[in-house]
Amino acid sequence: MVKKIKITDTFYVGGGSKLALIAGPCVIESEELVLKTAEKLKEITQRVDIPLIFKSSFDKANRSSVNSYRGVGLEKGLEILQKVKNLMSVPVLSDIHEPQQANAAAEVLDIIQIPAFLCRQTDLLLAAAKTGKPVNVKKGQFMSPREMKNVVVKIEQCGNKNILLTERGVSFGYNNLVVDMRSLPIMRSLGYPVVFDATHSVQLPGGAGDKSTGEKEFVPSLMRGAAAVGIDLLFMEVHPDPDHALSDGPNMVLLDQLDPILKMVLEFSELSAKYRSQNEFVY
Repeated sequence: MVKKIKITDTFYVGGGSKLALIAGPCVIESEELVLKTAEKLKEITQRVDIPLIFKSSFDKANRSSVNSYRGVGLEKGLEILQKVKNLMSVPVLSDIHEPQQANAAAEVLDIIQIPAFLCRQTDLLLAAAKTGKPVNVKKGQFMSPREMKNVVVKIEQCGNKNILLTERGVSFGYNNLVVDMRSLPIMRSLGYPVVFDATHSVQLPGGAGDKSTGEKEFVPSLMRGAAAVGIDLLFMEVHPDPDHALSDGPNMVLLDQLDPILKMVLEFSELSAKYRSQNEFVY
């Protein structure tokens, strides 16, 4: 049985809870963009009836090029995310890259995220775990789902059992990712809610030489597959104008196209949950 995780006093994920959505622009480009996107996301998710966790990164430390845009930084980024919490009344998530960022991040964030490239960094995991906040760890592109047991143990040893595990594709040759849907039930068997990152899974890392590119046309197909297999949360990066986004534009979903995509994935998720509840042999 997947553990139910408390995000806020009124927001739970896993343990039979309804599918939830983590969404927002890849990186904080400006306060105006973040607030407008968060407002639109809240409007869409309330209409579609899916719980929302807002996500945007204050720093993208693993950009391909030293000249790529990284974000507004820790202090300004947390200030903007605090405004999202206050104005939109939704939980917020962002990622940290260094252990010394954990405590400051925990003062604002409802979920601390560990990037895929850093998922084995013990000091980073322990610093996040010791805050007591839920920790979402993205499975590295270089790791099998069973290896995530080691990540879980590191966090649990700090007394923190509020863990989310994210599938975001695995490296397949150069500049390509594939999703092995077996990862979802394997990671779920560790006892914690599983997230499917639909937009990073279609990324082509470093595919444009000095930056990554992507194939966002495949996002809906992968989402349907993941929802049918069984997930607890869906992760999608969205943007009002992906073609001009400062990070991950080629794999982000256009905000105005989100409504029908969410309706579709909810139907698959509800059918999958019903089937799995009636068949004990199904993960």
